Amino acid sequence: MNKYRKLLSDTLILGLGTFASKVLVFLLMPLYTACLSPEQYGTADLISQTANLLIPLACAGICDGLFRFTLDSGADKPSVFRTGLRILWIASLVFLAVSPLLFFLDVFTGYAWLIVVYVLASNLHSACAQYIRACDRPRLFAVQGIVNTALVIALNLLFLLVFDMGVTGYVLSVVLADLLVSVMLVLYARLDRDVRAGRFSRELAGRLIRYSLPMIPTTIFWWITNVSDRYIVTAICGKADNGIYSAAYKIPTLITLLCSVFYEAWQFSAVRDAENTTKSGFFGRVFGYYSALMLTGGAGVVLLCRVLSGMLLNKAYEDAWKYIPVLTLAAVFSALTTFMGSVYLVKKKSMMSFLTSMFGAVLNIILNFIMIPSMGAQGAAVATAISYAAVFVLRTITAQRHVSFPVGYVRLALGTALLIAQCVLTVLEVRLWYVWSAALTLAVVALNARALWGFVTGTIGQLRRRGSRE
Repeated sequence: MNKYRKLLSDTLILGLGTFASKVLVFLLMPLYTACLSPEQYGTADLISQTANLLIPLACAGICDGLFRFTLDSGADKPSVFRTGLRILWIASLVFLAVSPLLFFLDVFTGYAWLIVVYVLASNLHSACAQYIRACDRPRLFAVQGIVNTALVIALNLLFLLVFDMGVTGYVLSVVLADLLVSVMLVLYARLDRDVRAGRFSRELAGRLIRYSLPMIPTTIFWWITNVSDRYIVTAICGKADNGIYSAAYKIPTLITLLCSVFYEAWQFSAVRDAENTTKSGFFGRVFGYYSALMLTGGAGVVLLCRVLSGMLLNKAYEDAWKYIPVLTLAAVFSALTTFMGSVYLVKKKSMMSFLTSMFGAVLNIILNFIMIPSMGAQGAAVATAISYAAVFVLRTITAQRHVSFPVGYVRLALGTALLIAQCVLTVLEVRLWYVWSAALTLAVVALNARALWGFVTGTIGQLRRRGSRE
């Protein structure tokens, strides 16, 4: 299959699954903000984000390595899976041994056990799902994502509306969904047969660990860039402000959703195209489509920020819209940064991922302590956007040394400038700001029209080909 068609086909398949699942969770925001007060929502968010910090530590980063090494051409996939699971098992036992330390933290009083089970369930689900994805089974990967979301929704309705379990019910829904989907994957995909067919290899384990260990601090640094501001906002501004800020963070996930759908499919094509080369026109063409979608999507979210906030958030969170424009800008830079990171994935340069993410995390913390005391939660949003922008520039420069491809700097710079102007006018609520925002959105669309048209026509062509085959 032509590599463009393969990428588009996988993106469409994964997109249907991911879009359906993520949008359903997105639409549950009215339920969460109605059942949980801003303080409760802030607490639940801190529990989830703390668990996300511990997840790579508790699995020794092996889920990333398991995916990448299974993806290698000629890899003994069952042996990679079995070796990865052995490492995951040992790392989980170590995590359980030190997890009682969580019970000494006052902020998690009564909830520490939830963090532990959240981490263990998430890692088990991730290992099974990433192996399925690396075995080029995008349909099954998409379906398990939908099933996982359906379970989260059903359990949320049960625990929040019926049993009124509050924060515990919110978190426990995710834990049980992860466990149930893991069991489903083992039974349906017969992963037990792969485990029995594979063999544990110390040499492979060594290579997996050498690749995966730098991914632990990398993931932690990204977590710092994404989440540290919420702890600082909580400490300086209070739990209620953090709850509102955390709710605002959910709206730009529309951009993150587009990014994750594409990236899950892109990893296959990127490795196949550039694993053994240092130049790629394919990378450049795909980045052109991708950056156009991210910039246009970001402009659309900023334009509709007040509408989306009013539709999806409870009245107690009405001030959340003020943070959405800048957080959307941060999400766009995050998406572009993720694409550049795919070069490190292709070339197995996990140390470069580590160094660039460390730079972003350190910069983010410094900016948080400078901006939050004077600007409140808005300072956290600005710090996050600047940090992602800086990492994107750094990764763009370093990625070109490993895989050279055209970036389209002029179009990218102009699109970014238009988006920044739109954010500033919206946040400051200048006179006729909505008119200016609409005009700037149209300008972003016009700037990226050629790339957008190429993406649309390619997608329609792929859909027609798939329809004719069926």
